[in-house]
Amino acid sequence: MFISPAYAQAAGAAPSGGDLFAQMMPLLLIFAVFYFLLIRPQQKKVKEHKLMLDALRRGDKVVTGGGIIGTVTKVAENNEVTVEIADGIKVKVVRDTITTVFAKTEPGDSAPANDDGDKGAKKEGDKGGLKKLLGG
Repeated sequence: MFISPAYAQAAGAAPSGGDLFAQMMPLLLIFAVFYFLLIRPQQKKVKEHKLMLDALRRGDKVVTGGGIIGTVTKVAENNEVTVEIADGIKVKVVRDTITTVFAKTEPGDSAPANDDGDKGAKKEGDKGGLKKLLGG
């Protein structure tokens, strides 16, 4: 008696299959957009980073996640990399913390290309510019 005829008609109608599909279509489209704009590019970046880390070898100049720049001196099998950040200062880092490889060594090289074994020798451009300025 208190129920109006409009409520009674709405309660009796069951949603059909076409209406359910039409209601779900925007949700499916949003998921597809998220997949192609967010998930897939991230998977590609992760794959490229893994390939970069797998190709890491001695002599490569790298940047760690903390911003430390150094040269790889040893790549261990247990997910550790030894990086020389200054002359005689070596640190061990987890392989995954390496974010960028600046300069890669050639595949046949096991040491840096300009390493001639002479630790005490001056490099080419150390004081050449100052000598030229002072006339010496």
